[in-house]
Amino acid sequence: MAILRFRALESSINRAPVQVTAPSPKVSDYYSVNVFDREKMSKYLSREVFKQLMESASGGTRIDRKVAELVAAAMKNWAVGLGATHYTHWFQPLTGTTAEKHDAFFELSDDGRAIEGFSSSALVQQEPDASSFPNGGIRNTFEARGYTAWDPSSPAFIMEGVSGKTLCIPTIFVSYTGETLDYKAPLLKALHALNQAAVPVCQYFDKNVTSVYSTLGIEQEYFLVDIDLFNARPDLEMTGRTLFGATAAKGQQLEDHYFGSIPSRVQSFMVELEIESLKLGIPLKTRHNEVAPSQFECAPVFEDINLAVDHNSLLMDLMEKIARKHHFKVLLHEKPYAGINGSGKHNNWSLSTSTGKNLLSPGNSPKSNLQFLTFFVNTIKAVHEHADLMRASIASASNDHRLGANEAPPAIMSIFLGGQLSAVLDEIEKSVKDKKMTPEEKTALKLNIGKIPEILLDNTDRNRTSPFAFTGNKFEFRAVGSSANCGHAMTVLNTIVADQLKKFHDEVEGLVKKGMKSDEAILKVLRKYIVESKNIRFEGNGYGDEWKKEAKKRGLNNITTTPVSLDAFVSKKTMEVFGKNNIFNHRELEARHEIMLETYIKKIQIESRVMTNVATNHIIPAAIKYQHLLVKNVEGLMDIKMPKETYAAQVELIKEISAHLAIIKKNCDDMVEARKKANAIVDIRSRAIAYCDKVKAYFDVIRYHVDKLELIVDDESWPLPKYREMVTIR
Repeated sequence: MAILRFRALESSINRAPVQVTAPSPKVSDYYSVNVFDREKMSKYLSREVFKQLMESASGGTRIDRKVAELVAAAMKNWAVGLGATHYTHWFQPLTGTTAEKHDAFFELSDDGRAIEGFSSSALVQQEPDASSFPNGGIRNTFEARGYTAWDPSSPAFIMEGVSGKTLCIPTIFVSYTGETLDYKAPLLKALHALNQAAVPVCQYFDKNVTSVYSTLGIEQEYFLVDIDLFNARPDLEMTGRTLFGATAAKGQQLEDHYFGSIPSRVQSFMVELEIESLKLGIPLKTRHNEVAPSQFECAPVFEDINLAVDHNSLLMDLMEKIARKHHFKVLLHEKPYAGINGSGKHNNWSLSTSTGKNLLSPGNSPKSNLQFLTFFVNTIKAVHEHADLMRASIASASNDHRLGANEAPPAIMSIFLGGQLSAVLDEIEKSVKDKKMTPEEKTALKLNIGKIPEILLDNTDRNRTSPFAFTGNKFEFRAVGSSANCGHAMTVLNTIVADQLKKFHDEVEGLVKKGMKSDEAILKVLRKYIVESKNIRFEGNGYGDEWKKEAKKRGLNNITTTPVSLDAFVSKKTMEVFGKNNIFNHRELEARHEIMLETYIKKIQIESRVMTNVATNHIIPAAIKYQHLLVKNVEGLMDIKMPKETYAAQVELIKEISAHLAIIKKNCDDMVEARKKANAIVDIRSRAIAYCDKVKAYFDVIRYHVDKLELIVDDESWPLPKYREMVTIR
């Protein structure tokens, strides 16, 4: 194994950057070339069919079968013209990855001739095996039927492979009985609910608004490691993170990697990733070194949220494929290395109208700023009301390593606004009394509201410790993990905001019916919300112990582990908010809760097995061999009658190695027994908690002693690539 490590290190040192050439110096020449976008649809479809398709994509109306047939023919002609030989329904099941089953355009005519065929039925619906995907008990294995259904709001695209091209059709995935089995279908429902809730509120300020949609910009963090070094680490291969590894002497202490010069090999990877992404219509804009060594980030411009989530899922697929061409492995795990920062996926979320207005961006008048405050305060109120659900939406075995680790947002949900915006809310709280405002009070308040754009120009503060921060014209949900499907968290956020806007509209209408003017009614309700949600606003250091104590006083929960945090998904409050907004029914929520618990158990179970295997078959034998060398050395010195003090250090090392080996062996054995006991627990929640509290509890102990051995055992004998080797890209 040690030989494998040194061969891997040698190959990584001798690697040269892969040469990459763009199709054209101008991005505009090849952007979206592999996407059946509006421009191409308008060329391949008649004006009437194109119009109906666009109306369906924007309004969610059903597409007539005759129209679908014409769209299928146009899509096939476009794809075949670019060399595609197969098509697939591309969907996002609850595995956390994407899924696809390829079918050829090839068909046989009645007289036996080969033809390229693609019908409306093939476009609109397929029938993959639902029992082989996570379903939370909704489907029995012998009732395997599930359906993928075309989502016309997300354009089809062509994926280029080494040996061919495939037309990919974005779809939702549902069971035979109609329950959602993916991330996309609930998100589309949540976006529909938000639109319905937000438009009536917008019309208090602008009667021309006919629709409201969410926008999202996703900052994707990731690590790169040389592929040969990755292959020499069984823990990385099997779990996505290093279960062992002594911290390198030089990590991120000097902060010299952040925004530093991008290594040549990495830049070649980034260039090809950008080219292939742009061809698929993914608008990548930014690339840079992140804080930790060998950590990087890419980010697109803002898009409609459904498309942004699709694009991020597609981007993660691309990263994996392109990294291999450059002899890298991309690590999307939230914490692949201990002792240095992990990776997140910051979700920058905002709301836009059909008139082109960003609802979270202040305007140039008190009225437009009152609209801003309305959506701003309602978002704060929604997160306050459903803080535990927001925490649950980003919970996973891998993200538990990152949350609260002095590098990422803590597990306590809070909102950062910046001191000046907080002061504006405090002023509204004081000014809007229960009584009717005087003209002077109205004028003073309007003047203060009118200053919001000026305040934001100077308010460039950012709080990296906040899980949900306002950053000028958007909220940044920083707690989402780097490997997550953003559709999960965004379904939660859009649903709770939709629900809150409905409540707001009802309260304002109630006051208006009593004779209050709409502006005064809006301010009165906003003041009430500002008071009620004040506890979730926090401007300080989210990493400090003081905040944990303060949060407890405020009634904010600090749920540090996934199994317990997932309780929020089946709480009465969650059942109600998802049910009345037609996102999930009771059965779907319980199924998802079970799937998430089962996924957690399996992840910890795999890590436990790999840890035992690597410790027993790699670490312990290497340490014993080195210990044997020390023993032979001591015996030799004793044979020539050297004084005891000349080999006292070797004896101490022999004893130290024995002590570490004994602890590792005992804890591995005890962990196996704890796993057996956990596996015998019938209730899945109790089993997940047992894995969290009883099985995972051994991880740090075993790791500590293995890492101590790494610092003792001869470097040439150590079987695994070390941190200093893996986080340095040559």
